Amino acid sequence: MSSMSRTYARRSLHSIIAHDLGRRIVSGKLSPGDILPTEAQLSETLDVSRTALREAIKILSAKGLIESRPKTGTRVKPRHFWNLLDPDVLSWHFPDPEPTFLYGLFETRLIIEPNTAAMAAERRSDSQLEAIHAAYIGMEQAEPGTEAVYLTDLDFHQAILDASENDFMKSLGMLIESALIGSFRLSSSGPKAHVQSLPLHKAVYQAIADRNPDEARNVMRNLLRQTMMQLRDQLGMSGPTDWDRITL
Repeated sequence: MSSMSRTYARRSLHSIIAHDLGRRIVSGKLSPGDILPTEAQLSETLDVSRTALREAIKILSAKGLIESRPKTGTRVKPRHFWNLLDPDVLSWHFPDPEPTFLYGLFETRLIIEPNTAAMAAERRSDSQLEAIHAAYIGMEQAEPGTEAVYLTDLDFHQAILDASENDFMKSLGMLIESALIGSFRLSSSGPKAHVQSLPLHKAVYQAIADRNPDEARNVMRNLLRQTMMQLRDQLGMSGPTDWDRITL
């Protein structure tokens, strides 16, 4: 079962409502400062009970997307209040994320993942190396255009986070799983993108196997930069962009 399926297969009614409203907010259909319809109106429009609706509102409030005040109603909060590391909030940015969101995601990955690969090269166990290798083989065997392409890619990066032996890195990987799946879907959608990425993935694995942290760091950085440029081209962003300024 895919990670997306694991996340949403057994959602409760109030979670489904929160998902629907959350997507509207993140996509811009509901803008910061907008006041949501009244509880009675939303209940009728969504054809749900007020109890389920109230629970959904609590979920969105906890994620920083909205706030409810007496007399003024429920209002969409500015983006800087949103918990962008929340798995749901991250997943709601896809399948049509803003380029600035993807830029921020890859900039964050460039800060974290090259150093994590270096840590894995120094600390990995034999079993952890085998997990990285198995994920890479899965990438080689994945049929282009199928779900296996980005799920094996995710497995590869998650296995490296695990081999870092840093609990914060492992937890961060779980937090951003939804965003990684979404970005992998986009970056592997081109006819040659998946195949083109394999040599650098293999080089990352080899550097970790050789216990060469400097090489692991450099190759992972190159891999992420390559992925960024492929994604930029697929999104049709021509000319200088913020992505060209990344020098990490």
